[in-house]
Amino acid sequence: MAATNSNSESVQKPSFETFQLFSSTASSGFGVFDDPAQQAPSIPPPPCVEVLPSEVNPSVNHSAESVNLDGIALLKGRVNTQQVFGLSNSDLVPGKYEGGLKLWEGSLDLIKALSSDMKSGLMSFSGKRVLELGCGHGLPGIFALLEGAAAVHFQDFNAEVLRCLTIPNLNANLSNKSHLSSSNLTNCDKTDVRFYAGDWSEVDKLLPYVTTHVKDNQDAGYDFILMAETVYSINSLQNLYNLIKKCLQHPDGAVYFAAKKYYFGVGGGTRRFLSVVEKDGMMNSSLVAEITDGSSNVREVWRLKLK
Repeated sequence: MAATNSNSESVQKPSFETFQLFSSTASSGFGVFDDPAQQAPSIPPPPCVEVLPSEVNPSVNHSAESVNLDGIALLKGRVNTQQVFGLSNSDLVPGKYEGGLKLWEGSLDLIKALSSDMKSGLMSFSGKRVLELGCGHGLPGIFALLEGAAAVHFQDFNAEVLRCLTIPNLNANLSNKSHLSSSNLTNCDKTDVRFYAGDWSEVDKLLPYVTTHVKDNQDAGYDFILMAETVYSINSLQNLYNLIKKCLQHPDGAVYFAAKKYYFGVGGGTRRFLSVVEKDGMMNSSLVAEITDGSSNVREVWRLKLK
């Protein structure tokens, strides 16, 4: 089972069975969201860029505090949204800021589920290539790095999030080496770590392991794609799924994603995203964990695998 807190959190882990939510001919059942003409007009995304570790913004104050996930010790960074984006008390502003400075519950749910699957022998990061989409703090990617991944690439919509939060947070966790074994320390020093900013519709042009960029398809793709709280916006789900298909290693790659079952007011959620996946027919989906701790809407962790 996925890890549980000692407080009121309840996590259930069903067996791995193929999930069937919608028939191939049915509408989504979300009314206006089935009609592209009635969706909000898109805002031009910022340019896609690779952000170098040396590009940390020194003018932004970054502090870190510990978070213990049932024995997994990590550091989570904290920066001021007003200082970075000139925004106050805002979770997101579409087209400008997509909430990357906030630590969402799904990131912690995802790490617990990954740890549980590792302990059960269902997966391992050792020697694998990992891509975290919509990374923000980057905690799932940092966890993969600490568990021996050969490459960890972080992507976020905003370059500012990478410069002001993701990179400093990674550095803070690597500096806090007391909980790492000597072998893991050596692996971290050798890991290929990169950072990419941009919209999901275009960022594949920069990612080095996208299948279209590698001549030998056996070396193409990421072994694991991780994402937390990325499926909230109805307008971005298809672009997100298209990117996953371009990036996932064939035939054994896996996607782990954590999110709320529904995001009220914006139309997204795990079930809406799964409808996109199912209608395409290329992947199977399995529910890894369900979290009903009362702190928010029901949260879930899912795994996608190619058929």
